[in-house]
Amino acid sequence: MARPNGFFDRLLHWFVHAEAERREILLGSLLLLFIMLGGTIGYRIIEGWTWIEAFYMTFITLTTIGFSEVRPLSEAGRLFTVFVALAGIGTVAFIATRMVQFILSNTAIRDRYLRRKLRAMQDHFIVCGYGRVGRRIVEDLIQAGRPVVVIERAEEELEELRAAHLVFVAGDAEEEETLRRAGIDRARALILALADDSANVFVTLLARELNPNVFILARTNDHKNMRKLLRAGANKVIAPSEVGADRMAQVVLRPHVDAFMERVLGTGALGLQMEEIRVEPGAPLAGKTLAESNFRRHYNAIVVAIVNGQTGEIRYNPGADARLQAGDILIVLGIPEAIEKLQREGCRAP
Repeated sequence: MARPNGFFDRLLHWFVHAEAERREILLGSLLLLFIMLGGTIGYRIIEGWTWIEAFYMTFITLTTIGFSEVRPLSEAGRLFTVFVALAGIGTVAFIATRMVQFILSNTAIRDRYLRRKLRAMQDHFIVCGYGRVGRRIVEDLIQAGRPVVVIERAEEELEELRAAHLVFVAGDAEEEETLRRAGIDRARALILALADDSANVFVTLLARELNPNVFILARTNDHKNMRKLLRAGANKVIAPSEVGADRMAQVVLRPHVDAFMERVLGTGALGLQMEEIRVEPGAPLAGKTLAESNFRRHYNAIVVAIVNGQTGEIRYNPGADARLQAGDILIVLGIPEAIEKLQREGCRAP
């Protein structure tokens, strides 16, 4: 199909393929412009007014402002005013109606799309709270290519989520229905970034009841509340202020180590990526040692550690005789292509 050339060709192409509401709004706006122009010319000819007077009279007639006439009208002028009012006010009402319908239609389509996308999500991450901490978490998850659902109730943050085209649930995370709408029963992890520690404790209790297997990462502003969150069912609790302080200390004590880890885990400037990959049952690597699988040569990645799938024990810098079992988790370092190959060909069941 040939692409339209020229302004009028592109305009005609847009008009033919545009939604009905858009076409009607455009036609109504053109008609209103024509009525404004015709009214101005009509008053100029009939009453002999200046262009400004004629335009002003047309404007106050169409907008029904109710100001007095510019000058006393003749009989012909009064009849012409009736015609302008009937045509113009009806056109304005038509445009306003179509614009409201168009806005409501777009909102309904967006809401249906959001609900459909939510229902299709599996093994996703739910982030409660889109404040300073939650926003950064969402950015990192999206950059890593993970599916994310945000729970937020503040209208300002909701507008930002809409503008960013992110999947979200508008509501209070402390309500069971809100967590269910976010797919807590199908979620891989729940990240609590709410500013209030008591709210994080309550949501942890509720989420653990709805999904006993979900991984819960909770934020706390007070170190003394860590134990409460862990008792409530959180798998991991982090105090952002303490993490920031620890990071600052590491920069001073081990600047080169910190620079290396920042490049690997943050910017990826070295082209490297650190990832954790679970060995599935029946995968080619299950039951083999690193030497038997020719790991370094075949996958071109470094195994930093192996997490035992049964006990959770971590074995750092494993030797060539380390045997991998189904359920073990590999902490590997390598270029993204090598890690993708390892996940696809080595750790996934055929």
